[in-house]
Amino acid sequence: MHFVQSWLRNTISRPAIQRVERSLTSPHISNFSTSLWGRIHFPAPFFSRKIQGTVWGPSAFLLACCASPAVAQAQPQVLPILPQPSEIVQAGQGFQLTDNARIVVPHGDAGAGKASAWLTSHLGLGKSSRAGSPTIRFQRTSGLPKEGYRLSTSPAGATISASDDAGFLYGAVTLWQLATGASKDIPAVEIRDAPRFAWRGFMLDSARHFQSVDYVKKLIDAMAAHKLNILHWHLVDDQGWRIEIAKYPKLTQIGAWRSPATAPGAPPLPRVGGFYTQAQIRDVVAYAAARNITIVPEIEMPGHALSAIRAYPELGSGAPVPPDIHADWGVYTRIYNVEEPTFRFLENVLSEVMALFPSPYIHIGGDEALMTEWKASPSAQARMRSLGIREERELQSWFIKRMEKFLNARGRKLIGWDEILEGGVAPNATVMSWRGIEGAITAAKAGHDTVLTPSPALYLDHLQGTTAAEGPGRGKPITLEDYYRFDPLPDTLTQDQQAHVLGLQATLFTEHVRGDDRAAYMTFPRLSALAEVAWRGEGGDFDGFVDRLVPQIDRLKAMGINPAESAFAPATSVTALGGGRATVTLATQVKADIRYTLDGSAPGLQSARYAGPIDLALPTRLRAAAFRGSTPLPGAIEKVFDAASVRRRDDRELTPCSSKLVLALEDDAPASGPRASFRTSVLEPCWLYEAAPLDDVSRIDVDVGQVPFNFQLNNGHVIAPLGTPRTAAGELEIRVGGCQGEVIASVSLDQVKSPAVTQLSAPISARKGAHDLCLTFTGRSNNPLWTIAAVQLVTP
Repeated sequence: MHFVQSWLRNTISRPAIQRVERSLTSPHISNFSTSLWGRIHFPAPFFSRKIQGTVWGPSAFLLACCASPAVAQAQPQVLPILPQPSEIVQAGQGFQLTDNARIVVPHGDAGAGKASAWLTSHLGLGKSSRAGSPTIRFQRTSGLPKEGYRLSTSPAGATISASDDAGFLYGAVTLWQLATGASKDIPAVEIRDAPRFAWRGFMLDSARHFQSVDYVKKLIDAMAAHKLNILHWHLVDDQGWRIEIAKYPKLTQIGAWRSPATAPGAPPLPRVGGFYTQAQIRDVVAYAAARNITIVPEIEMPGHALSAIRAYPELGSGAPVPPDIHADWGVYTRIYNVEEPTFRFLENVLSEVMALFPSPYIHIGGDEALMTEWKASPSAQARMRSLGIREERELQSWFIKRMEKFLNARGRKLIGWDEILEGGVAPNATVMSWRGIEGAITAAKAGHDTVLTPSPALYLDHLQGTTAAEGPGRGKPITLEDYYRFDPLPDTLTQDQQAHVLGLQATLFTEHVRGDDRAAYMTFPRLSALAEVAWRGEGGDFDGFVDRLVPQIDRLKAMGINPAESAFAPATSVTALGGGRATVTLATQVKADIRYTLDGSAPGLQSARYAGPIDLALPTRLRAAAFRGSTPLPGAIEKVFDAASVRRRDDRELTPCSSKLVLALEDDAPASGPRASFRTSVLEPCWLYEAAPLDDVSRIDVDVGQVPFNFQLNNGHVIAPLGTPRTAAGELEIRVGGCQGEVIASVSLDQVKSPAVTQLSAPISARKGAHDLCLTFTGRSNNPLWTIAAVQLVTP
């Protein structure tokens, strides 16, 4: 009630206020509201609508429906805050932030001091203040939720209240977001805010591809700007060991480096890798702590151990490691043995890790540990007999429980992937559920804490759009909206069981993510959506999120993080009509007005608004951009459509014949600079050009590539056989009418002389109409893996 009355006083005329306030304060309003709510059936989400975080109850509903036009038309300002706060009241007059603003911190309050220093640096405030300038006060107050804060603004300035250091920082972040407009006019607000989940995380895989310290710090800054508080750092895997361990120097001398895989006959690529020194890690950990981010290190065991076994072969359970096997992706059979010297090694490693990372949690992996070597190992079998266990999964459970005792004795908690549930979960373990949400459900029902990070829903190595501009990644797109719609609380859990869900995190594995810029592209803005879900819980308004995301993207760019534009960039689809004409359709992932031009000028608000397929006379230069209201969205496009381009399909416009293990793979050439990427089913490479317009087509040009088949497929994947080749190199075959149809062209692959993309040309006989074309390769081996970048239908 007080919110509605305050809002009324500051937004509409006094007579209107009096009319509505008399209604709202009537002694009959409560009974009337109850009666109304009982009789009228509206969709449940209607009554949970929020005005910038403030829930509409019965009185506000009556106000909106029944008040005078002046009342009904008044709307609070949309504030550029992300994640959206729990409650916002807009009332009164704010202030303009100037460089002379004064910051007041309680004497001796280090936490408030850190938050004020963060705010000062991000707002570029001067060190001097002037009489009459606005004042920003930090005030420690008891009784607020953990990590929660209050922010109050008025003409005199702003007050940030919190009970802990994290709350001070998050209040500062919110004020910074309010101040990042061009005018720095801070609106009058009363904000009460606190997170729904304690674990709001992101996992960075530095083992498959290494990131610079500079990038990791930029990432931490970006996480703080989203009120994320956990960086799960995947420092060890088969392909790389990234953390300096003083007692075992060969872990980084050998395990941190590899020569990338190349296709047979291709020139070798330079060695890649790197590691973080202990001094660098201490610096990064402190940098994160100053931004309320805890870094949880992950040291994989008992599987994903190849990088350590390469360095110290005595740690392994099987035969010697073949050379260059560490450049493969997938699931290896290599696993630590269960001898006492190996446990001493792991305990020594974890001791050095704990000295670097004060996190209460230490992640030990525990996932995808294949038992092949343990099954064949006399010493592993002897260990099982001595322990009285029959299955290798139980041996893994014993392994994990032993490591948990070591960690618990030193005041740390063990966390691992959901495979640690198999064979009997360690007594105090926290379970990170990645194989869907089932692991989280099982763990919570058993009384164990859990973190949700299910694949594919929260895996950032999946592509986020459908165009060739996306580059490499896992083939199934997971969009920005998919992330935002994720439900963090399984409805199969009771309220008590839901209390074991600590939170959720997004996960970036980097097999297909080479370089810092690519890591940023794959992470944002989808991590922005995850941050809002982790802060607010279920529900939410995606359209409102998009409006608040646009200014957040500008903030990220200022930090040196360039997010993907996939959700905003218009995607095109073209159909050749013949007679020198074609139709083009445009679409964006988010709701937006698309404006376009055909005269080469930049599209603006006065340009033609896209309302349906565009009929083009060829050639035409199309430029298009998306807008929300008057705000331009990132990702404007420019394309030239001519007689050739409308009969061309790139690998993202072609349809894979199989959905099995579809990946967009990066080419292995050139050694430096941009590389092509190719979408294909690794297990069954085959492409369809659907409804190909073959009228007057006399030749088909196909851009082909060859990449290494560097996959450890030890988890049940079956590779489809290739067709029988007629020449030593194999052939590209093109069929009409589908993949069982007539072969209309066959080109020998011995024409390919370049390790990069090569164009093959195949003459065909004249045909009429539209037909499905199926493109496949023949050969005696899957290595190299032949791929297709584009198909061009050529007319005379």
